[in-house]
Amino acid sequence: MGAISIGTTGLTASSKQMDVIGNNLANSNTLGFKASSTQFASILSDSGALAVGQGVGVSAITTQFSQGSFENTGNATDLAIDGEGFFMVKDNEGAVYCTRAGAFHVNAAGYLVDTNNYQVQGYTASTTDVDAVEEETAISLQNVQSAPKASTEISIGANLDESANYGDKFNVSQSVFDTKGQMHNLSIIFQKTEGQGMWGFDAKIDSTKISDTALQFACGITFDSNGLLSGLYKGEIENVEGTGTIVGTVISRPGQLYKSTPVEAAADDTAIPPTPATSLEEIVLTKGSVTGSWTTTEDEDGDYLNILAWQEASGDNEYLKVDLDGKGGADIVFDLGATEDNEWAEDDTITFGVKQSPIELKNFVLTFGDLDNGATIGVPEGTDKNKITWDITGDTANIVTGYSSTSVIKAIRDNGYASGVLKGLNIGRDGVISGFFTNGQTSNLSQLVLADFPNKDGLIKIGSYFAETDASGGALKNRPGSASLGEIRSNALELSNTDVAKEFINMITAQRAYQASSRIITTADQMLTELMNIKR
Repeated sequence: MGAISIGTTGLTASSKQMDVIGNNLANSNTLGFKASSTQFASILSDSGALAVGQGVGVSAITTQFSQGSFENTGNATDLAIDGEGFFMVKDNEGAVYCTRAGAFHVNAAGYLVDTNNYQVQGYTASTTDVDAVEEETAISLQNVQSAPKASTEISIGANLDESANYGDKFNVSQSVFDTKGQMHNLSIIFQKTEGQGMWGFDAKIDSTKISDTALQFACGITFDSNGLLSGLYKGEIENVEGTGTIVGTVISRPGQLYKSTPVEAAADDTAIPPTPATSLEEIVLTKGSVTGSWTTTEDEDGDYLNILAWQEASGDNEYLKVDLDGKGGADIVFDLGATEDNEWAEDDTITFGVKQSPIELKNFVLTFGDLDNGATIGVPEGTDKNKITWDITGDTANIVTGYSSTSVIKAIRDNGYASGVLKGLNIGRDGVISGFFTNGQTSNLSQLVLADFPNKDGLIKIGSYFAETDASGGALKNRPGSASLGEIRSNALELSNTDVAKEFINMITAQRAYQASSRIITTADQMLTELMNIKR
């Protein structure tokens, strides 16, 4: 009878082992599944010299937490853990589970969830410094967007053709952004002036000319004999007086100033070049009888100033344009007022002086007022309001040259950008979730949190998940790659760690053990039959 009982325990234990093997094989394609193994123990009777064991029992069914192989996918939210740790997910009732299955996606509510719509837990701070946050929470990508950044600095790389004709212009345009993310066109118009290696410039945003005072009266750049940027120059209009009302004055690229036109010839009959000047005083422009015509008078020294002046209408206003040496291009523009209210008559005059001097070659600031939509560019508060720095001499500045080759834009840079919506995700090995936005920007949105346990064998299985118990100890939470936790592999999934070949071998041994136990029962039954036959 004892042998029959012992054989029965063998049948029960082998049957339980077959259950475990069957479950392992059934889940050989389950993502993140961890196979189990059956542990047996002998059932002991009372101790003594003739003590005989009472069979076998299943002492434990343990989970094998060995690493499964990886399968590459094309989905950035498919994640696998390369090393120790578990993803943490929370169900709708707030219960927290752990899993190695990283087939995640973003649901309609914007949360990162698994196939059961359980919310993946992490740190939502836009930083990799997880010490800055206290508690993990559901990772939400709802309403994520990139805020606009106002432009505060530009840089231009270009070549300005030294062989260009006087008055030739070259326009460098680029996009800049205001505090609301609205894009505007910033144009810097270079004009070849009369001096050697000198280019004047104007700057405007959309149709609004940038304040001259903001340019620190800088109105041109100069190049040395090698075509390299050597300095800036400024021009100032002084002591402006007029018979009529002058609405305003605009300095527009004063080039090299010339005192007089040569009237003598050298011995070889070549013209003597005009005398350069750093200032011209008491320049008098007189309105002529012909519409739009103006003439210049001699200065107090009797020198004839080779200055051309003419009047043009633009929009609703009249403008007087002045070429300081008659070689091309308007160097100065006077705003004479609205066309219908213009009271300038024949023999009316405008008197002014011009002073030009070099200034230090350095970065300078473009300043302008609020734009039409009320937005500003640059820092919206404080002294830097509505300013953009033109980085022309910094270590990272793009280079402007003055070689005798075609004028061309080589590079432009602007540190502002418009607002953007989320376009794509990238998840790094440290679990940081980065967002790619339609404005070309990238920013950190959140970070995954992993959990490990002092005793993983103490975890209990709940479907495809693991749950914490007293035996497992409390979860040790940290960012991926820190402490003993593994790193994250994006675009990959961890497969089941079931070893099919090993399970078939275990199946054979379990079957043989079951057969042997059944033979014990059969043989013991035959012995009992023989015992019963003794009476006959």
